[in-house]
Amino acid sequence: MTDDWLTALAAGPFALPLLFALVLGDAFLVVVPGEAAVTAFGALAVSTGSPPLASVVLVAAVAAALGDACCYLLGRVVGLHRWRWMRAPRTQAAFAWARTRLDERTALVLFTARFIPFARLAVNLVAGASRLPAPRYLAVASCAALAWAAYQALLGAAVAAILPGGSAAAVVVSIVVAVGTGLALDAVLARSRRRNPR
Repeated sequence: MTDDWLTALAAGPFALPLLFALVLGDAFLVVVPGEAAVTAFGALAVSTGSPPLASVVLVAAVAAALGDACCYLLGRVVGLHRWRWMRAPRTQAAFAWARTRLDERTALVLFTARFIPFARLAVNLVAGASRLPAPRYLAVASCAALAWAAYQALLGAAVAAILPGGSAAAVVVSIVVAVGTGLALDAVLARSRRRNPR
């Protein structure tokens, strides 16, 4: 029954708009499951044939690039102190971390941050607030969004190709793998920050 429901969702007209909305929302709210959605739709593309894998990557990349650009614009227009959550010590520490890294290696930091939810938000806001030139920012952010979308979708597709058991099993396992990879990356970065706090 779950497989039938997932197959219908994947083949339905709202599949790609839903994916777009989740990835766009993920740019602003880290609780929105953008990564998990791309991975799940990548798994569905292989296990059900819908939506096409290339469409999943393209829609996710456009939504991710648009969301990052909106965060950049927000940082440019609003700055980093307008709202209460921005003034919280942990948030200001994240902004300071992002500013230091952006000054040192702009392209590398923008690209890497796309794969780390909270770092992504901080880096994009700081990029806007620090007046990083928009053409340069958009070029790097768009490439990073495409790489991120391809990685997430292909991760789900690989799990679905390897794992027997239908769409539901492929979606669940691919989401678990994506979340586990993200948590492992967060742990590695946290350890790196403790060793080199600058």
